[in-house]
Amino acid sequence: MFEGLDAVFLARLQFAFTVSFHFIFPSFSIGLASYLAVLEGLWLWTGRQVYLDLFKYWLKIFALAFGMGVVSGIVMSYQFGTNWSVFSDKAGPVIGPLMAYEVLTAFFLEAGFLGVMLFGMNRVGKGLHFTATLAVAIGTFFSAFWILSANSWMQTPAGHAINAGGQFVPVDWWAIIFNPSFPYRLVHTVFGAYLTTALVVGAVGAWHLLRERGNEGARVMFSMAMGMITVVAPLQILAGDQHGLNTLEHQPVKVMAMEGHFESHPDGAPLVLFAWPDEAAGKNLFAVEIPKASSLILKHSWDAPLKGLDTVDRKDWPPVPVVFWSFRIMVGMGMLMLTLAMFSLLARVRRKLYEWPLLHRFALAMGPAGFVAVIAGWVTTEVGRQPYTVYGLLRTIDSASKLDAPAVGASLVSFIIVYFFAFGAGTYYILKLMSHPPHRGEEGPRRDQPVRAAGITPAPAVAESLATGKEA
Repeated sequence: MFEGLDAVFLARLQFAFTVSFHFIFPSFSIGLASYLAVLEGLWLWTGRQVYLDLFKYWLKIFALAFGMGVVSGIVMSYQFGTNWSVFSDKAGPVIGPLMAYEVLTAFFLEAGFLGVMLFGMNRVGKGLHFTATLAVAIGTFFSAFWILSANSWMQTPAGHAINAGGQFVPVDWWAIIFNPSFPYRLVHTVFGAYLTTALVVGAVGAWHLLRERGNEGARVMFSMAMGMITVVAPLQILAGDQHGLNTLEHQPVKVMAMEGHFESHPDGAPLVLFAWPDEAAGKNLFAVEIPKASSLILKHSWDAPLKGLDTVDRKDWPPVPVVFWSFRIMVGMGMLMLTLAMFSLLARVRRKLYEWPLLHRFALAMGPAGFVAVIAGWVTTEVGRQPYTVYGLLRTIDSASKLDAPAVGASLVSFIIVYFFAFGAGTYYILKLMSHPPHRGEEGPRRDQPVRAAGITPAPAVAESLATGKEA
């Protein structure tokens, strides 16, 4: 079945599938953990029951998303040893400690307090429970911190030396961790996670407002989500612009592919809105352009010269059509988010935030937009780095293990089948939880929920044991 296919291509495809699938859940749980901390803090500060109800409502969803994120992430570490053993050997002295720091400072923090957060509301004091919620939220942020530091080092390597065996060895950990692209990537990714969560929360609130306009929980969650989008969407566009300028400085070939600049422009480059990049011919077909606008955005001057891919050896080109279109999908989602933010701000000023069905339908349609944007952004970043795993220093083709294509292809098909059924069921259950409106006296997570979700009704004594933690 896979005879004649390239094993390295299949290994890349396998890693792309697993990591993009995994990325969906952390991009949601990072923002949701912070949202839960805000909800519990507001409940403790104001005493309003609605904040506690919303906390318990979203806590059940967070538990499932967090669990699926952990499980889907485990697979990737195995691929470093199976499909990318050369990369692991050469970059391990730098990447390995960063991954270890993520486990020690982030995952232990999350895992250590997660049980208290999920099941300790009625077993520990309010202050301790809120501390646990904050710890989980901080843990998710630190997890993103270390993972993005490792990824950014692969994009803009710094603070290392190469020994006689060809390994990257650390020389300056400060320079490794805070490499040139890391601060920009961290801010851009965390803002993306907050927007992803806000869009989901806003979509759920909009869904229930369309069905029951007076639902207090739906009104509060919708208002909070629209407020977050209104603040963060413009900041994300600014952060993305700064990240782009940083990429132009350190990875100019990636920007050439993003912009579709096959040719150099000595007196101002056009902004290519849409086109069909013909990589073989080295030109854009059916291009729609704004003259000199790209130079204005990237160099802040209409007539600033910009180099094109014609100055780069073709063997160093990334897959231009993929990078070109994924970048436009990401930017397009960002523009739609900004439109939703302005629409909701207008509704809030006119005091129609809860009485404007058109806004609610727009917010509902935008529910998945955050996931689309973060995956498109990830594709732009990772595919744009090709043909390197460590930019400019270690090529992807030289990073792979010596494997046969059928072996890699068979494991890829297995992953697709297992992921489809396992995570499809989990996603279905999350959507099922979201379909129920929040109500007063909302119940939090119960230990028997996974059992009931599987369609199994435990015996009364077992159910009581699962719910209370006592032996049956």
